[in-house]
Amino acid sequence: MLRLIQIAPPLLLLVIATTLEASGDAVLRMGLYNNYGGALRVFLFIGAALLLFGYGLFLNLAPLEFGRVVGLYIATLFVVWQVINYIAFRTLPNLPILVGGAFILTGGAIATFWKPN
Repeated sequence: MLRLIQIAPPLLLLVIATTLEASGDAVLRMGLYNNYGGALRVFLFIGAALLLFGYGLFLNLAPLEFGRVVGLYIATLFVVWQVINYIAFRTLPNLPILVGGAFILTGGAIATFWKPN
């Protein structure tokens, strides 16, 4: 399985990592703020912990230089976060989030793809 992950495109690994991170955070938020009973709350916390572990694993499997991957990762995280936010909480991004997101995507592209001389 590790061989299969090693030949996966780096962007795919980042998308998987950001999806796991945003999902883990959403599940954790549900466990913290919804009025669920004890067993369900514990199940949500364990699920969140597993998702967040998966995020760390897949992020570090991406065969990219850590300093360069952070720009692409943050840009990918922003997009995935908005999708998960809509799926989990039915919340669309407002204008300030969209404008700020444009800056995040631009900054991520600059940090990732600008090769100094």
